[in-house]
Amino acid sequence: MATSSSPFAFLGEFASQLGSRLQPPAWAIHEIQHRTVLFLNHVLQQEPQAQERLARQQGRVVEVRWRSIVLRLEATPAGLVDLAPEGATPDLTLGIAQESPFELAQSALRGDKPQVRIVGDVQLAAEVNWLVDHVRWDVEDDLARVIGDVPAHGIADAARKVVGTLRQFIDKAARTSPAKTE
Repeated sequence: MATSSSPFAFLGEFASQLGSRLQPPAWAIHEIQHRTVLFLNHVLQQEPQAQERLARQQGRVVEVRWRSIVLRLEATPAGLVDLAPEGATPDLTLGIAQESPFELAQSALRGDKPQVRIVGDVQLAAEVNWLVDHVRWDVEDDLARVIGDVPAHGIADAARKVVGTLRQFIDKAARTSPAKTE
């Protein structure tokens, strides 16, 4: 009999089963994809070097897959991204290997990249990897535009402390949890 390495394994299994059974309507998926493109472009516009690198990949299509979720993005001449046309053949496919949303969230909180299966153009994969490594959303700067510098700094500092505490908790839980046995 297998024992779990996490006290939250039941929740992870439940979320996986629920996620595989519940599918959002097509209009919701379409809207989420458009909002994702807007967010990515907002972040890219803050990084001129990233836009230059992406502009060199103009017209190339990257497909990102996780479970049943598929997002196809095309590099634009402006160095931004747009949804690829329906039926576009991807030049690069990135499949996120971690199936569990909880495991994915844990690795993100630790600051780790998810395990990815790469199929396609190696040069394009290197450019995407550079973007992932070097482009960051400056949440504090965006928040400062809305509420001012001092409150934004206070909120961002508190959020960094919360994330740091969560990382310590996850690291401690990973070190002290019993190993899986078959």
